[in-house]
Amino acid sequence: MRSIGLLGAISIGIGGMVGGGIFAVLGEAVSLAHGATAVAFGLGGLIALLTAYSYAKLSVTFQSEGGTVTFIDKAFGDNILSGSVNLMLWLSYLVTISLYATAFASYGETFFKHPSSLLHHGLITAAIIFPAIINLVSASFVGKSETVIVVIKVSLLVLVIVAGASFVEPQRIAPQHWASPLSIVVAGMIIFVAYEGFELIANSAEDIKNPDKNLPRAFYASVIIVIALYVLISIITVGCVSEDVLMKAKDYALAAAAQPSLGHTGFVLVSFAALLSTFSAINATIYGNARLGYIIAKDGKLPRTLMVEDKRSGVPFRGVLYTTLFSVLLANSIDLTEIAIIGSAGFLLIFFLVNISAYRLAKEIDAAKIILMLSSFLTFVALGTLLFHTYTSNPHAVIIFITFIMISVMFELIYGRYIRGEIFNRKYKTAKKK
Repeated sequence: MRSIGLLGAISIGIGGMVGGGIFAVLGEAVSLAHGATAVAFGLGGLIALLTAYSYAKLSVTFQSEGGTVTFIDKAFGDNILSGSVNLMLWLSYLVTISLYATAFASYGETFFKHPSSLLHHGLITAAIIFPAIINLVSASFVGKSETVIVVIKVSLLVLVIVAGASFVEPQRIAPQHWASPLSIVVAGMIIFVAYEGFELIANSAEDIKNPDKNLPRAFYASVIIVIALYVLISIITVGCVSEDVLMKAKDYALAAAAQPSLGHTGFVLVSFAALLSTFSAINATIYGNARLGYIIAKDGKLPRTLMVEDKRSGVPFRGVLYTTLFSVLLANSIDLTEIAIIGSAGFLLIFFLVNISAYRLAKEIDAAKIILMLSSFLTFVALGTLLFHTYTSNPHAVIIFITFIMISVMFELIYGRYIRGEIFNRKYKTAKKK
């Protein structure tokens, strides 16, 4: 029985996007784009909106909790590409959890007089461990309150925008304070991970009422609302606070942006909103990634161990444990800038493949090929620009990203041949039984 209306579907999209990304990457955007930070968020939003068109068309035709995984499988069949993307998507959500946990730690440290490396890593670890425990004990706890959490964090962002509007100094965002065009584009791509989350609407397609109308409306409305929020927040941040102050508060820039208009109370409110948002986002992503692993394992494309569920709650507890373990290791191993780059690159790659999938299925999903060509081209160029620029300034992040791809491909080659017994739709006699 379909139980989610249009507002509920929009809430899923907004909640997925404003889950913690904006709190984590705003400072990164300012450091690269300077006065053009709002333009950078607008560029990222344009790519998200074009990709939302592909998701909307695919979701109406192929309504499945598999979402992204299902779309790529439908377009490319069961082969090394679709198999590798399955694991790459799972890994990308680990990066997202790491991003949220690092943001949680950055804002959490503002409540302590003497921050330290030990405190930072302790907060990162706690931000992942506690939501994991909630998932294992009562997975529905945060899920049931997600709408309330979305309202709280969006309301606080709107409060910062309204309160700060009269404090904006136009010269701070004037073109003479903009970075170079390339830096603005790169900034937009690094912070693209802040738009990750609208694709979760596709995973709920089977539960959405009147899907032919409400699915497209939910995708477009959620992305457009979030673009507006991010652009306005960027204007308030850059327009109200000097760049020197923002760079000192780079990891908690949004809280610093609230101070000119709302004082210390605003700083505390935004920091609290960041903690609430990132915590709830980690909880939801841990559960979502465990379910994703369950769905892919059910299709035989990941080890069956990911299908093991708790008999009482139905929670795929091994999926939760693996997600938690790898997220803790990742979040404590690389810094915020690298996490943002790897996360954005991962989702740009996946969204590029989704756009290509939509193009291949254009007739079946009744989509305009010209829009799909544009979305595919832009996601590809965005990914290439991000990787090229990052390689010259932070090659370590590119190496980690390429390693993720290699792990995904090698896993599929080994698992596909020797366990599942199928690669490129070819059966192998050497395969073991599932």
